[in-house]
Parts: sequence; C-alpha cells; structure tokens
Amino acid sequence: MGRRIAIVEDEAAIRANYAEALARQGYEVAAYADRPQALAAFRERLPDLAVVDIGLGDEPEGGFTLCSELRALSKRLPIIFLTARDSDFDVVSGLRLGADDYLTKDISMPHLLARIAALFRRIDALADAQPQEDVIERGPLRLDAMRLSAQWRGQPVDLTLTEFWMVHTLAKTPGHVKSRDQLMHDARLVDDGTITSHVKRIRRKFAAVDAGFDAIESVYGMGYRWKAA
Repeated sequence: MGRRIAIVEDEAAIRANYAEALARQGYEVAAYADRPQALAAFRERLPDLAVVDIGLGDEPEGGFTLCSELRALSKRLPIIFLTARDSDFDVVSGLRLGADDYLTKDISMPHLLARIAALFRRIDALADAQPQEDVIERGPLRLDAMRLSAQWRGQPVDLTLTEFWMVHTLAKTPGHVKSRDQLMHDARLVDDGTITSHVKRIRRKFAAVDAGFDAIESVYGMGYRWKAA
C-alpha cells in the first residue's frame, strides 16, 4: 500500500480531482469535506501527509484551526496548505501555524505532485541517514535524526519536519554559508519562496527556550550559516 495522503477540501469537484490525481500516482487517498470530519479521522489514524484548504464550509479559517489541531497530534506530520487565498498575511499565518508548504490553487498538478514528492524525499533522507550522522551535537545544540528531535541547552525545541531539516542542514557545517539555492537543494525544498519565513520561525522557537539564541546568522546577499563555536 502506498503512502496515505489526506485531502481536506470543501468543494466536491476539486476534492475529487485531487484525490483522483494522487491515486493515479500510487498514493492511498482519504478525502474530507470539513474540519470536524477530518479531525475525527485523524484522531483515529494520522495520514503520512495532509493537504488542507483554509476555508472549509462555514469555517473561513477552518484550515488554520485544523493545522493547529494536527500539530498538537504530531509535530512531524507534513502539512501543505492548498488554497485560493494568496495574501502575504495568509501565507505567513499558515507557516507560523506549522505548515511545511503553502500553495495556491492555480498551481499545476505536476507542480503539486513535485512538492508532495519533495516532502516525502525529505522524510526518507532523514530515515536513511548514516549511523554516524544520526546525532549531531554543536555546542548547546543536539539533533537526533532517528527521533527527529532537537534540543538546545538540554531543553526540547519543537520543530516541524521542514524546520528540523533546515537546522540539520545548517548545523552540519558550522561557519559555512548556505545560499538560498543551496539551502533549497539541501533541505529538499522545491523553491526558496518560504525560506525566510521558515528561518524566522526557527529562530523564534529557539529564542523561546533561550532568549539569547543567535546561532543562525544572516549573511547579507549570500544566505545563512550556523555560527561556528
């Protein structure tokens, strides 16, 4: 059986179109029309990835609420927003809630499939990490790739899958600048449009544990690096 993808979309025709396209790619698909229906199913069984619209039936922000509820159930479950709403405010809101990607419905089906495949490749890459790379320790930072867990000064930092992979990519080579293109490639991102938002959110999460956190440096015009000890 292929990986299970959940689609939460209130428009029946769109929901059926996505479900059919994903099934043709070998995925097992579960489709839901509203947030309560989806949440009840997720509490019974989590999918391997969720594709969520923002406006769900009579809940204009239902997708945002569902994303928060999903994150409470799993920190690592890949979540993609797929919506007609394209304002910067909505994009930033979605990413702050813990989504791994934010796409608008004018995206082509091949592009959507590529974004989904990229998230699954990221999961596989972490699972296939060599034993010597399972745990990375850089000063106060400890990353465990097998458990997808991050600690800073002994305190857990709750990172999403995308956030964990970005920190892992930067921390592997302290002091080395990763350009946006390199970070996009190493972190299995399809494009760099949300890198800045992800980095800001990562910094906030570490700062919540340690207000003096400054290990991720922005290098003007070049990219980002993990500060060498």
